[in-house]
Amino acid sequence: MQLIETINSHVNSFAWGWPTMILLIGTGVYLTVRLGFVQFRHFGYIMKNTLGKVFTRRSAGSGSVAPFQAVSTALAATIGTGNIVGVSGAIITGGPGAVFWLWVSGLVGMATKYTEVLLALKYRERNSKGEWVGGPMYYIQNGLGRNWRWLGCIFCILGALAAFGIGCLSQISSMVNAMTTAIEIFVPSAGSAHDVIALCIGVATAAILAVVLIGGIKRIGRAAETIVPVMSCIYILCALVVILVNIGSIGPVLKSIFVGAFAPESFVGGAVGITLKAAMKGGIGRGLFSNEAGQGSAPIAHAAADTDDPVKQGMYGVFEVFFDTIVICSITCLAVLMSGVGIEYGTGSKDILPISAFASVFGDKFGSLFVALALMLFAFSTMLTWSLYGVRCFEYLTGSERFSRVYQVIFLAVVVYGATIPLGLAYDISETLNGLMVIPNLVAVLGLSGVAVKLTRDHFSSNGLRKR
Repeated sequence: MQLIETINSHVNSFAWGWPTMILLIGTGVYLTVRLGFVQFRHFGYIMKNTLGKVFTRRSAGSGSVAPFQAVSTALAATIGTGNIVGVSGAIITGGPGAVFWLWVSGLVGMATKYTEVLLALKYRERNSKGEWVGGPMYYIQNGLGRNWRWLGCIFCILGALAAFGIGCLSQISSMVNAMTTAIEIFVPSAGSAHDVIALCIGVATAAILAVVLIGGIKRIGRAAETIVPVMSCIYILCALVVILVNIGSIGPVLKSIFVGAFAPESFVGGAVGITLKAAMKGGIGRGLFSNEAGQGSAPIAHAAADTDDPVKQGMYGVFEVFFDTIVICSITCLAVLMSGVGIEYGTGSKDILPISAFASVFGDKFGSLFVALALMLFAFSTMLTWSLYGVRCFEYLTGSERFSRVYQVIFLAVVVYGATIPLGLAYDISETLNGLMVIPNLVAVLGLSGVAVKLTRDHFSSNGLRKR
Protein backbone atom coordinates (compact mmCIF):
# COMPACT_ATOMS: atom_id res chain seq x y z
CA MET A 1 0.00 0.00 0.00
CA GLN A 2 2.88 2.37 0.81
CA LEU A 3 4.37 1.79 -2.66
CA ILE A 4 1.03 2.65 -4.31
CA GLU A 5 0.81 5.86 -2.26
CA THR A 6 4.36 6.86 -3.24
CA ILE A 7 3.84 6.23 -6.96
CA ASN A 8 0.49 8.02 -6.95
CA SER A 9 2.01 11.01 -5.15
CA HIS A 10 4.63 11.46 -7.88
CA VAL A 11 2.14 11.08 -10.72
CA ASN A 12 -0.33 13.38 -8.98
CA SER A 13 2.25 16.16 -8.73
CA PHE A 14 2.49 16.03 -12.54
CA ALA A 15 -1.22 15.58 -13.22
CA TRP A 16 -2.15 18.50 -10.96
CA GLY A 17 0.80 20.81 -11.50
CA TRP A 18 0.43 24.39 -12.71
CA PRO A 19 0.31 23.34 -16.41
CA THR A 20 -2.87 21.27 -15.90
CA MET A 21 -4.61 23.95 -13.85
CA ILE A 22 -3.70 26.59 -16.43
CA LEU A 23 -4.90 24.27 -19.21
CA LEU A 24 -8.26 23.75 -17.48
CA ILE A 25 -8.96 27.40 -16.66
CA GLY A 26 -7.31 28.65 -19.85
CA THR A 27 -9.44 26.40 -22.04
CA GLY A 28 -12.59 27.51 -20.23
CA VAL A 29 -11.69 31.18 -20.66
CA TYR A 30 -10.71 30.68 -24.32
CA LEU A 31 -13.97 28.88 -25.15
CA THR A 32 -16.01 31.41 -23.18
CA VAL A 33 -14.56 34.26 -25.26
CA ARG A 34 -14.64 32.44 -28.58
CA LEU A 35 -18.25 31.31 -28.07
CA GLY A 36 -19.26 34.88 -27.29
CA PHE A 37 -19.80 34.29 -23.55
CA VAL A 38 -22.65 31.94 -24.47
CA GLN A 39 -23.18 30.65 -20.92
CA PHE A 40 -23.76 34.21 -19.66
CA ARG A 41 -25.40 36.05 -22.58
CA HIS A 42 -27.91 33.28 -23.26
CA PHE A 43 -28.28 32.01 -19.70
CA GLY A 44 -32.05 32.63 -19.62
CA TYR A 45 -32.55 30.90 -22.96
CA ILE A 46 -30.44 27.95 -21.82
CA MET A 47 -32.35 27.55 -18.54
CA LYS A 48 -35.67 27.78 -20.43
CA ASN A 49 -34.59 24.94 -22.72
CA THR A 50 -33.15 22.76 -19.95
CA LEU A 51 -34.55 23.42 -16.46
CA GLY A 52 -37.78 24.61 -18.08
CA LYS A 53 -38.26 21.20 -19.67
CA VAL A 54 -37.51 19.07 -16.61
CA PHE A 55 -41.13 18.00 -16.28
CA THR A 56 -41.57 17.36 -20.00
CA ARG A 57 -41.56 13.60 -20.47
CA ARG A 58 -41.27 11.90 -23.81
CA SER A 59 -40.17 8.50 -25.04
CA ALA A 60 -36.86 7.98 -26.82
CA GLY A 61 -36.11 6.09 -29.98
CA SER A 62 -34.36 2.75 -30.20
CA GLY A 63 -30.82 2.75 -28.85
CA SER A 64 -31.16 6.16 -27.23
CA VAL A 65 -32.55 7.92 -24.18
CA ALA A 66 -34.60 11.09 -23.79
CA PRO A 67 -32.52 14.31 -23.50
CA PHE A 68 -33.45 14.75 -19.82
CA GLN A 69 -32.54 11.13 -19.11
CA ALA A 70 -29.17 11.79 -20.74
CA VAL A 71 -28.49 14.83 -18.56
CA SER A 72 -29.80 12.96 -15.49
CA THR A 73 -27.35 10.16 -16.26
CA ALA A 74 -24.51 12.67 -16.58
CA LEU A 75 -25.65 14.49 -13.42
CA ALA A 76 -25.77 11.14 -11.63
CA ALA A 77 -22.02 10.98 -12.20
CA THR A 78 -21.24 14.62 -11.43
CA ILE A 79 -23.52 14.94 -8.38
CA GLY A 80 -21.72 12.49 -6.16
CA THR A 81 -19.61 12.39 -3.05
CA GLY A 82 -17.52 15.20 -4.53
CA ASN A 83 -20.38 17.57 -3.74
CA ILE A 84 -20.21 16.69 -0.05
CA VAL A 85 -16.90 15.06 0.88
CA GLY A 86 -14.96 16.49 -2.08
CA VAL A 87 -15.71 20.16 -1.44
CA SER A 88 -15.16 19.64 2.28
CA GLY A 89 -11.75 18.31 1.32
CA ALA A 90 -11.17 21.41 -0.82
CA ILE A 91 -11.76 23.64 2.21
CA ILE A 92 -9.49 21.52 4.40
CA THR A 93 -6.61 21.51 1.90
CA GLY A 94 -7.07 24.97 0.38
CA GLY A 95 -8.84 27.00 3.05
CA PRO A 96 -12.00 29.08 2.48
CA GLY A 97 -10.35 30.62 -0.60
CA ALA A 98 -10.66 27.28 -2.41
CA VAL A 99 -14.39 28.00 -2.73
CA PHE A 100 -13.60 31.02 -4.93
CA TRP A 101 -11.54 28.88 -7.30
CA LEU A 102 -14.31 26.29 -7.24
CA TRP A 103 -16.66 28.98 -8.53
CA VAL A 104 -14.18 30.10 -11.17
CA SER A 105 -13.78 26.55 -12.43
CA GLY A 106 -17.57 26.23 -12.59
CA LEU A 107 -18.24 29.51 -14.41
CA VAL A 108 -15.70 28.93 -17.17
CA GLY A 109 -16.29 25.17 -17.03
CA MET A 110 -19.81 25.78 -18.35
CA ALA A 111 -18.33 26.71 -21.74
CA THR A 112 -16.03 23.70 -21.67
CA LYS A 113 -18.82 21.24 -20.84
CA TYR A 114 -21.09 22.87 -23.44
CA THR A 115 -18.44 22.32 -26.11
CA GLU A 116 -17.74 18.73 -25.03
CA VAL A 117 -21.40 17.75 -25.17
CA LEU A 118 -21.95 19.52 -28.49
CA LEU A 119 -19.00 17.68 -30.05
CA ALA A 120 -20.18 14.35 -28.61
CA LEU A 121 -23.51 14.74 -30.43
CA LYS A 122 -21.87 15.98 -33.62
CA TYR A 123 -19.46 13.06 -33.99
CA ARG A 124 -21.32 10.14 -32.34
CA GLU A 125 -21.93 6.75 -34.00
CA ARG A 126 -24.25 3.76 -33.73
CA ASN A 127 -22.71 0.59 -32.32
CA SER A 128 -23.56 -2.97 -33.36
CA LYS A 129 -26.53 -2.96 -30.96
CA GLY A 130 -27.95 0.15 -32.58
CA GLU A 131 -27.14 2.33 -29.55
CA TRP A 132 -25.75 5.84 -29.91
CA VAL A 133 -22.16 5.97 -28.61
CA GLY A 134 -19.93 9.01 -28.39
CA GLY A 135 -17.53 11.01 -26.30
CA PRO A 136 -13.96 12.24 -26.61
CA MET A 137 -12.69 9.08 -28.33
CA TYR A 138 -15.25 9.55 -31.09
CA TYR A 139 -14.82 13.28 -31.62
CA ILE A 140 -11.08 12.69 -31.64
CA GLN A 141 -11.40 9.97 -34.27
CA ASN A 142 -14.20 11.46 -36.36
CA GLY A 143 -13.36 15.12 -35.83
CA LEU A 144 -9.58 15.33 -35.75
CA GLY A 145 -9.25 12.32 -38.09
CA ARG A 146 -8.29 8.66 -37.85
CA ASN A 147 -4.61 9.55 -37.61
CA TRP A 148 -5.48 10.80 -34.12
CA ARG A 149 -7.16 7.57 -33.02
CA TRP A 150 -4.19 6.83 -30.77
CA LEU A 151 -5.13 9.87 -28.67
CA GLY A 152 -8.65 8.51 -28.34
CA CYS A 153 -7.20 5.20 -27.15
CA ILE A 154 -5.12 6.98 -24.52
CA PHE A 155 -8.25 8.74 -23.27
CA CYS A 156 -10.10 5.42 -23.11
CA ILE A 157 -7.32 3.69 -21.18
CA LEU A 158 -7.37 6.52 -18.65
CA GLY A 159 -11.18 6.58 -18.64
CA ALA A 160 -11.54 2.85 -18.09
CA LEU A 161 -9.12 3.09 -15.15
CA ALA A 162 -10.62 6.32 -13.80
CA ALA A 163 -14.01 4.60 -13.60
CA PHE A 164 -12.47 2.39 -10.91
CA GLY A 165 -11.22 5.51 -9.10
CA ILE A 166 -13.61 8.47 -9.23
CA GLY A 167 -16.57 6.29 -10.15
CA CYS A 168 -16.00 3.42 -7.74
CA LEU A 169 -13.28 3.49 -5.08
CA SER A 170 -13.87 7.05 -3.87
CA GLN A 171 -17.65 6.66 -3.99
CA ILE A 172 -17.98 3.38 -2.08
CA SER A 173 -15.29 4.42 0.39
CA SER A 174 -17.16 7.66 1.20
CA MET A 175 -20.43 5.76 1.46
CA VAL A 176 -18.96 3.20 3.85
CA ASN A 177 -17.30 5.82 6.06
CA ALA A 178 -20.48 7.86 6.39
CA MET A 179 -22.73 4.84 6.94
CA THR A 180 -20.48 3.17 9.51
CA THR A 181 -20.12 6.48 11.36
CA ALA A 182 -23.91 6.81 11.50
CA ILE A 183 -24.35 3.19 12.58
CA GLU A 184 -21.79 3.57 15.36
CA ILE A 185 -23.57 6.69 16.66
CA PHE A 186 -26.82 4.76 16.95
CA VAL A 187 -25.14 1.49 18.01
CA PRO A 188 -21.79 2.25 19.72
CA SER A 189 -20.89 -1.44 20.01
CA ALA A 190 -20.95 -1.73 16.20
CA GLY A 191 -17.46 -0.20 16.12
CA SER A 192 -15.91 -3.59 16.89
CA ALA A 193 -17.53 -5.01 13.73
CA HIS A 194 -16.53 -2.11 11.47
CA ASP A 195 -14.75 -4.24 8.86
CA VAL A 196 -17.60 -6.75 8.61
CA ILE A 197 -20.19 -3.97 8.24
CA ALA A 198 -18.07 -2.29 5.56
CA LEU A 199 -17.78 -5.52 3.60
CA CYS A 200 -21.54 -6.12 3.83
CA ILE A 201 -22.22 -2.61 2.51
CA GLY A 202 -19.86 -3.25 -0.40
CA VAL A 203 -21.49 -6.58 -1.31
CA ALA A 204 -25.02 -5.18 -1.05
CA THR A 205 -24.13 -2.17 -3.20
CA ALA A 206 -22.52 -4.36 -5.85
CA ALA A 207 -25.59 -6.61 -5.96
CA ILE A 208 -28.00 -3.68 -6.48
CA LEU A 209 -25.71 -2.16 -9.12
CA ALA A 210 -25.63 -5.47 -10.99
CA VAL A 211 -29.44 -5.52 -11.26
CA VAL A 212 -29.49 -2.05 -12.86
CA LEU A 213 -26.48 -2.63 -15.13
CA ILE A 214 -28.08 -5.70 -16.69
CA GLY A 215 -30.73 -3.40 -18.19
CA GLY A 216 -28.20 -1.34 -20.14
CA ILE A 217 -28.31 2.38 -21.01
CA LYS A 218 -32.12 2.66 -20.92
CA ARG A 219 -32.43 1.24 -17.40
CA ILE A 220 -29.53 3.41 -16.23
CA GLY A 221 -31.29 6.44 -17.73
CA ARG A 222 -34.57 5.63 -16.00
CA ALA A 223 -32.84 5.06 -12.66
CA ALA A 224 -30.90 8.32 -12.93
CA GLU A 225 -34.03 10.24 -13.94
CA THR A 226 -35.67 9.10 -10.69
CA ILE A 227 -32.78 9.30 -8.24
CA VAL A 228 -31.10 12.59 -9.24
CA PRO A 229 -34.02 15.06 -8.82
CA VAL A 230 -35.21 13.51 -5.54
CA MET A 231 -31.82 13.29 -3.85
CA SER A 232 -30.81 16.78 -5.03
CA CYS A 233 -33.95 18.50 -3.76
CA ILE A 234 -33.81 16.86 -0.32
CA TYR A 235 -30.12 17.67 0.08
CA ILE A 236 -30.54 21.29 -1.02
CA LEU A 237 -33.44 21.88 1.39
CA CYS A 238 -31.56 20.49 4.40
CA ALA A 239 -28.37 22.39 3.54
CA LEU A 240 -30.36 25.62 3.18
CA VAL A 241 -31.74 25.08 6.69
CA VAL A 242 -28.16 24.97 8.04
CA ILE A 243 -27.33 28.15 6.12
CA LEU A 244 -30.46 30.03 7.25
CA VAL A 245 -29.93 29.09 10.90
CA ASN A 246 -26.42 30.61 10.67
CA ILE A 247 -27.28 33.47 8.29
CA GLY A 248 -25.64 35.98 10.61
CA SER A 249 -22.20 34.67 9.67
CA ILE A 250 -22.66 35.11 5.90
CA GLY A 251 -20.60 38.33 5.78
CA PRO A 252 -17.43 37.01 7.47
CA VAL A 253 -17.67 33.75 5.51
CA LEU A 254 -17.88 35.53 2.13
CA LYS A 255 -14.92 37.71 3.14
CA SER A 256 -12.89 34.61 4.02
CA ILE A 257 -13.71 33.12 0.60
CA PHE A 258 -12.72 36.13 -1.51
CA VAL A 259 -9.72 37.27 0.53
CA GLY A 260 -8.60 33.70 1.19
CA ALA A 261 -8.54 32.99 -2.55
CA PHE A 262 -5.39 35.09 -2.89
CA ALA A 263 -4.11 35.22 0.68
CA PRO A 264 -5.15 31.93 2.32
CA GLU A 265 -2.75 32.39 5.22
CA SER A 266 -4.93 35.30 6.38
CA PHE A 267 -7.55 32.85 7.57
CA VAL A 268 -5.82 29.52 8.13
CA GLY A 269 -2.41 30.64 9.34
CA GLY A 270 0.91 29.91 7.65
CA ALA A 271 1.75 26.98 9.90
CA VAL A 272 -0.49 24.52 8.07
CA GLY A 273 1.23 25.18 4.74
CA ILE A 274 -1.84 26.31 2.76
CA THR A 275 -0.61 28.49 -0.11
CA LEU A 276 -2.18 30.12 -3.16
CA LYS A 277 -1.35 26.99 -5.15
CA ALA A 278 -3.06 24.82 -2.52
CA ALA A 279 -6.15 27.04 -2.63
CA MET A 280 -6.28 26.91 -6.43
CA LYS A 281 -5.62 23.18 -6.56
CA GLY A 282 -8.22 22.52 -3.89
CA GLY A 283 -10.88 24.57 -5.69
CA ILE A 284 -10.10 23.71 -9.31
CA GLY A 285 -9.24 20.08 -8.58
CA ARG A 286 -12.35 19.42 -6.49
CA GLY A 287 -14.38 21.43 -8.99
CA LEU A 288 -13.32 19.07 -11.76
CA PHE A 289 -13.87 16.08 -9.47
CA SER A 290 -17.43 17.28 -8.98
CA ASN A 291 -18.60 18.84 -12.29
CA GLU A 292 -16.19 16.94 -14.60
CA ALA A 293 -15.97 19.90 -17.02
CA GLY A 294 -12.94 19.27 -19.23
CA GLN A 295 -12.61 15.66 -18.19
CA GLY A 296 -14.59 14.27 -21.12
CA SER A 297 -16.68 11.78 -19.15
CA ALA A 298 -20.15 13.36 -19.23
CA PRO A 299 -20.25 13.62 -23.07
CA ILE A 300 -20.32 9.80 -23.12
CA ALA A 301 -23.75 9.89 -21.43
CA HIS A 302 -25.03 12.85 -23.44
CA ALA A 303 -24.14 11.11 -26.71
CA ALA A 304 -27.06 8.72 -26.15
CA ALA A 305 -29.64 11.54 -26.19
CA ASP A 306 -32.51 11.25 -28.65
CA THR A 307 -32.02 14.64 -30.34
CA ASP A 308 -30.69 15.89 -33.66
CA ASP A 309 -29.52 19.26 -32.34
CA PRO A 310 -26.02 19.21 -30.78
CA VAL A 311 -26.38 22.79 -29.52
CA LYS A 312 -29.57 22.07 -27.59
CA GLN A 313 -27.96 19.11 -25.86
CA GLY A 314 -24.87 21.23 -25.25
CA MET A 315 -27.08 23.58 -23.25
CA TYR A 316 -27.67 20.73 -20.82
CA GLY A 317 -23.90 20.76 -20.29
CA VAL A 318 -24.14 24.38 -19.12
CA PHE A 319 -27.07 23.52 -16.84
CA GLU A 320 -25.21 20.51 -15.50
CA VAL A 321 -22.16 22.50 -14.35
CA PHE A 322 -24.31 25.33 -13.01
CA PHE A 323 -26.49 22.99 -10.96
CA ASP A 324 -23.62 20.86 -9.73
CA THR A 325 -21.05 23.51 -8.85
CA ILE A 326 -22.75 26.87 -8.49
CA VAL A 327 -25.77 25.42 -6.66
CA ILE A 328 -24.99 22.18 -4.82
CA CYS A 329 -21.25 22.60 -4.18
CA SER A 330 -21.82 26.20 -3.07
CA ILE A 331 -24.47 25.38 -0.51
CA THR A 332 -22.27 22.58 0.87
CA CYS A 333 -19.36 25.00 1.25
CA LEU A 334 -21.54 27.68 2.84
CA ALA A 335 -23.19 25.17 5.17
CA VAL A 336 -19.77 23.94 6.36
CA LEU A 337 -18.20 27.39 6.76
CA MET A 338 -21.27 29.07 8.26
CA SER A 339 -22.01 26.26 10.73
CA GLY A 340 -19.08 27.34 12.86
CA VAL A 341 -17.72 23.81 13.33
CA GLY A 342 -14.00 23.56 13.90
CA ILE A 343 -11.98 22.92 10.73
CA GLU A 344 -8.57 21.29 11.04
CA TYR A 345 -6.96 22.81 7.97
CA GLY A 346 -4.46 20.53 6.30
CA THR A 347 -5.22 17.48 8.41
CA GLY A 348 -8.99 17.32 9.00
CA SER A 349 -11.31 14.49 7.98
CA LYS A 350 -13.23 15.06 4.73
CA ASP A 351 -16.14 12.85 5.71
CA ILE A 352 -16.52 14.03 9.32
CA LEU A 353 -16.65 17.75 8.46
CA PRO A 354 -20.01 17.74 6.60
CA ILE A 355 -21.51 15.45 9.25
CA SER A 356 -20.46 17.94 11.93
CA ALA A 357 -21.96 20.84 9.94
CA PHE A 358 -25.38 19.20 9.64
CA ALA A 359 -25.22 17.85 13.18
CA SER A 360 -24.72 21.40 14.49
CA VAL A 361 -28.32 22.14 13.48
CA PHE A 362 -30.09 18.78 13.32
CA GLY A 363 -28.26 16.99 16.12
CA ASP A 364 -25.65 14.23 16.02
CA LYS A 365 -28.01 11.38 15.20
CA PHE A 366 -30.07 13.05 12.47
CA GLY A 367 -27.05 14.88 11.04
CA SER A 368 -24.98 11.74 10.69
CA LEU A 369 -27.94 9.74 9.38
CA PHE A 370 -28.85 12.41 6.80
CA VAL A 371 -25.29 12.72 5.46
CA ALA A 372 -25.00 8.93 5.34
CA LEU A 373 -28.22 8.60 3.32
CA ALA A 374 -27.28 11.49 1.03
CA LEU A 375 -23.86 10.01 0.39
CA MET A 376 -25.40 6.60 -0.20
CA LEU A 377 -27.68 7.94 -2.96
CA PHE A 378 -25.07 10.28 -4.41
CA ALA A 379 -22.41 7.56 -4.46
CA PHE A 380 -24.72 4.91 -5.89
CA SER A 381 -25.86 7.10 -8.78
CA THR A 382 -22.27 8.08 -9.53
CA MET A 383 -21.11 4.45 -9.59
CA LEU A 384 -24.03 3.61 -11.85
CA THR A 385 -23.05 6.17 -14.48
CA TRP A 386 -19.31 5.68 -14.23
CA SER A 387 -19.75 1.99 -14.88
CA LEU A 388 -21.30 3.07 -18.21
CA TYR A 389 -18.37 5.40 -18.92
CA GLY A 390 -15.88 2.64 -18.20
CA VAL A 391 -17.76 0.16 -20.38
CA ARG A 392 -17.88 2.60 -23.31
CA CYS A 393 -14.14 3.21 -23.04
CA PHE A 394 -13.46 -0.52 -22.78
CA GLU A 395 -15.66 -1.24 -25.81
CA TYR A 396 -13.80 1.37 -27.86
CA LEU A 397 -10.45 -0.18 -26.96
CA THR A 398 -11.57 -3.74 -27.74
CA GLY A 399 -13.65 -2.76 -30.76
CA SER A 400 -16.58 -4.88 -29.58
CA GLU A 401 -19.48 -4.89 -27.12
CA ARG A 402 -19.07 -8.61 -26.50
CA PHE A 403 -16.64 -8.13 -23.61
CA SER A 404 -18.57 -5.40 -21.79
CA ARG A 405 -19.82 -7.91 -19.19
CA VAL A 406 -16.22 -8.72 -18.29
CA TYR A 407 -15.57 -5.09 -17.47
CA GLN A 408 -18.79 -4.83 -15.47
CA VAL A 409 -17.87 -7.87 -13.38
CA ILE A 410 -14.47 -6.33 -12.62
CA PHE A 411 -16.17 -3.04 -11.74
CA LEU A 412 -18.50 -4.78 -9.28
CA ALA A 413 -15.52 -6.58 -7.72
CA VAL A 414 -13.78 -3.23 -7.23
CA VAL A 415 -16.91 -1.92 -5.49
CA VAL A 416 -16.57 -4.67 -2.90
CA TYR A 417 -12.83 -4.12 -2.57
CA GLY A 418 -13.26 -0.35 -2.31
CA ALA A 419 -15.45 -0.76 0.74
CA THR A 420 -12.40 -2.00 2.67
CA ILE A 421 -9.67 0.55 1.77
CA PRO A 422 -8.84 3.97 3.33
CA LEU A 423 -10.82 6.96 2.04
CA GLY A 424 -7.75 9.18 1.62
CA LEU A 425 -5.96 6.86 -0.79
CA ALA A 426 -9.14 6.34 -2.84
CA TYR A 427 -9.54 10.09 -3.32
CA ASP A 428 -5.85 10.59 -4.13
CA ILE A 429 -5.91 7.92 -6.86
CA SER A 430 -9.15 9.36 -8.27
CA GLU A 431 -7.72 12.86 -8.38
CA THR A 432 -4.64 11.66 -10.27
CA LEU A 433 -6.65 9.82 -12.92
CA ASN A 434 -8.97 12.80 -13.31
CA GLY A 435 -6.05 15.09 -14.04
CA LEU A 436 -4.58 12.74 -16.63
CA MET A 437 -7.91 12.38 -18.49
CA VAL A 438 -8.09 16.12 -19.01
CA ILE A 439 -5.08 16.32 -21.33
CA PRO A 440 -6.19 14.22 -24.35
CA ASN A 441 -9.76 15.50 -24.06
CA LEU A 442 -8.86 19.19 -24.06
CA VAL A 443 -6.43 18.72 -26.96
CA ALA A 444 -9.44 17.56 -29.01
CA VAL A 445 -11.80 20.21 -27.62
CA LEU A 446 -9.39 23.00 -28.51
CA GLY A 447 -8.68 21.48 -31.92
CA LEU A 448 -12.41 21.28 -32.73
CA SER A 449 -13.46 24.55 -31.10
CA GLY A 450 -14.07 26.06 -34.55
CA VAL A 451 -16.80 23.47 -35.18
CA ALA A 452 -18.47 24.39 -31.89
CA VAL A 453 -18.32 28.09 -32.72
CA LYS A 454 -19.95 27.56 -36.14
CA LEU A 455 -22.75 25.34 -34.82
CA THR A 456 -23.41 27.79 -31.98
CA ARG A 457 -23.49 30.79 -34.28
CA ASP A 458 -25.84 29.04 -36.69
CA HIS A 459 -28.20 27.92 -33.92
CA PHE A 460 -28.58 31.29 -32.21
CA SER A 461 -28.74 33.12 -35.52
CA SER A 462 -31.61 30.92 -36.73
CA ASN A 463 -33.42 31.54 -33.43
CA GLY A 464 -33.03 35.30 -33.66
CA LEU A 465 -30.62 35.46 -30.73
CA ARG A 466 -27.42 36.34 -32.52
CA LYS A 467 -25.41 39.07 -30.85
CA ARG A 468 -26.18 42.47 -32.40
